[in-house]
Parts: sequence; C-alpha cells; structure tokens
Amino acid sequence: MHLKVIMILVGGVLFLVSTAGYIYAKLRLRPDKRSDLDAYYYEFEDQHPDLARYNRWCRITWGGIIAAMLLLFLSLVL
Repeated sequence: MHLKVIMILVGGVLFLVSTAGYIYAKLRLRPDKRSDLDAYYYEFEDQHPDLARYNRWCRITWGGIIAAMLLLFLSLVL
C-alpha cells in the first residue's frame, strides 16, 4: 500500500515539474523570428545553439511527462 502512495506522489510531482518546464521551454526558449536561424542551411539547423537548447529542453521535459504518466498508471494498476 505504501508503494502506491509513493508512486503517486513521485509521479504527480514529476508531472507538475515537467509540465511547467515544458511550458517554459515553449514560451521562453523558442528562438524568435528575428534570430539568425534563417542564415543556417536547413540541414545544419539543429546546430544552431538556441535551437539545440530549445530542442534539448523539450525532449527532457517531454520524457519527464511520459515517465510521470507511466508512474501514475502503474500506481493505478498495481
């Protein structure tokens, strides 16, 4: 019984933190239209430092959201 409570608490906190981080990344870290991103050739676009940071934060926070949902689902099933 205690394992379910721990999984719910950890999953809930992880979900809230990851969701807040994802929203922050989408709103604040996205390169704006005035950046020099258009000067990069489309094949090397991922090497742009701002775009690489934005993509990294989005992947990390999205992974946290998925892990939190998995924890919450497992706590429901077990």
